[in-house]
Amino acid sequence: MPGIQYYDLRHVNGQVTHIDIDNGVVESAGTSFFNKAVIRVLSKTGWGVLQIDNYSPCKGKKFDAILKSACRLAQITQENVILGDAPHGILSVPPMKEDPRDVCIEEKSALLSEIEKAAQHPFVVNRRANFIEKIEHVRFTDSSENEYSYEMCRSGFNILAVASRNGNIQMGYEREHSIHGFNLRHQQSLGIKAAEIAVALLDAGVAKSGKMRAVLDPELAGVFAHEAVGHASEGDLICEGNSVLKGKTGQKIGNDNLTIIDDPGIFEFGFDPVDAEGVAVCRTEIIKNGVINAFLHNRETLSSVGNGVAGHARAMPGEPPLVRMSNTFIEAGDATEHEIFEECRNGIFLKGSRGGQVDPGRGIFQFNAEYGYLIKNGECTKMVRDVSLSGEILTTLHGITLCGNDRTMSPGYCGKGGQSVPVSDGAPHILLCDAVVGGSGVD
Repeated sequence: MPGIQYYDLRHVNGQVTHIDIDNGVVESAGTSFFNKAVIRVLSKTGWGVLQIDNYSPCKGKKFDAILKSACRLAQITQENVILGDAPHGILSVPPMKEDPRDVCIEEKSALLSEIEKAAQHPFVVNRRANFIEKIEHVRFTDSSENEYSYEMCRSGFNILAVASRNGNIQMGYEREHSIHGFNLRHQQSLGIKAAEIAVALLDAGVAKSGKMRAVLDPELAGVFAHEAVGHASEGDLICEGNSVLKGKTGQKIGNDNLTIIDDPGIFEFGFDPVDAEGVAVCRTEIIKNGVINAFLHNRETLSSVGNGVAGHARAMPGEPPLVRMSNTFIEAGDATEHEIFEECRNGIFLKGSRGGQVDPGRGIFQFNAEYGYLIKNGECTKMVRDVSLSGEILTTLHGITLCGNDRTMSPGYCGKGGQSVPVSDGAPHILLCDAVVGGSGVD
């Protein structure tokens, strides 16, 4: 069609099932359906993006009319867009162990209720559990005659226990999410664990602030990899100059044992068989042996920045693609967990994550651990709460001196540009020297 250099269409339809239980009461349970499409047209003046609800696949004159509408929107913009070349292709989606569509919502509610009831304890004053299951049928086509389709199911649950005693309120939180099908069966142990952590925190001490050696568990170390390094490596932030990593390609910014990777192709919660631009996904080593190696790109930022590969465009149904992480992790090393604690000698062990913030442009971060333990002579001793980790990204990367051989991944969701997509973060246990630890304890 005249005036159109390129177009693509991503059509996603499916269903979402949710269940919410609060203190033994099913507050809501149901299934909703969605059908969304986004059409992007690239003209000489830039992108025209048309979002359509309740899209019906069409051809011929009707589809040409949609392209013309998107093309008119492109005329409003004034930008020179060049798309980098990228390989196309799609991976197979792993088979589900049990299709959640074969389980009625009444059974799902009963199973979630068992997990929620398992969090009962004399000191637990509030329990909340929720389950979400999302099934997507994705269809992609573009003007280069690339065409893909696949179905994905993601399901999982969260359990929160709040403990209280003499005005002291603490919480424990556990979650389990999967791309391998229904996963509510035989999970009461996570309800028990959430309650145990909440109650244990009632007696936990407070950590002292200062610089010290710290052991980070795989969850908190994975959050650091995602928030502090992953976002700073996204090609759109590099283009905007909003990344501390810009201009540092080939520079050594960490120890030789440090490699940080984003890989949409591994079968974790952030798995995508093909990216939202129809580009083949692949493993990208952001940092390799302590050296900045590559950035994450869509086709547009690849053309602008280079140094990396496309295949990292992701989008919610009906939304235009953005450069996003998928499964981001610190590669496992050779050290055992025992060796890491032994090398730490005296310091603190930080476990889990309760959120935080990062400024990839200024290169600073602050994360709240779920809880921790003081380390004395290489052994965990007293439990502590209200503890955080902060610092400069580049300084912290140099401080990672040991990486364990026990990498694990934690599922979650990442927000950016008003969109939230499933991700996994991971790491082994790591030893961080000169960690800036925050706490409310005093000498």
